[in-house]
Amino acid sequence: MSRILIVEDEERIASFVRKGLDASGFTTTVVGTGAEAVDYAVTGGFDLMLLDLGLPDTDGFDVLRRVRSLGVDIPVVILTARDGVRDTVTGLEIGADDYVTKPFRFEELLARVRLRMRNERPADLTVLRAGGLALDLRTRRVAVDGDAVDLTAREFGLMELLMRHPGQVLTRQQMLSHVWGYDYDPGSNVVDVFVRALRRKVGAERIITVRGMGYRLTG
Repeated sequence: MSRILIVEDEERIASFVRKGLDASGFTTTVVGTGAEAVDYAVTGGFDLMLLDLGLPDTDGFDVLRRVRSLGVDIPVVILTARDGVRDTVTGLEIGADDYVTKPFRFEELLARVRLRMRNERPADLTVLRAGGLALDLRTRRVAVDGDAVDLTAREFGLMELLMRHPGQVLTRQQMLSHVWGYDYDPGSNVVDVFVRALRRKVGAERIITVRGMGYRLTG
């Protein structure tokens, strides 16, 4: 199922877009600031970003420049009340793939989302590998040093996220968003519980705790 990151601080618009995309078969995550947008985008867990320009902490153009500089190459569709030609050109020149002016009809937005994802989404890898680990995305099977290991659906999702970013520190919030798909109680220890379960199955030495930050998978 394709995942879309919605970066929009107006709750009414974010809810309208999210409900429509959810009903159309997508999985969505909503954030309301530029800082959150960058943090979520770099996880690699999204297939497209809908980006509002008028964010409370920074301009959407700055967010776009930042994610592109970090190598995030997913399609980005800008949502904005700005309808000037100069803003449109600026957005496209710094890496946006499309531009939708508010107010808009959901049918138009949906058509643009489907078009961008169909034309520009890169092909996914079939098997992810890191060290002695192999994760098959089609069969949903995992092997550790050649031996098959059974994982639950949540464990598999968490393992996939870690294996897409070997050596990279992932925060608990990033893991919650990607695997559970909604905002979770920040005080919850659900990520730690699942990491412990994964360590028992794939080897404790493969998943490293980075104090005060999160976890990383050894390469």
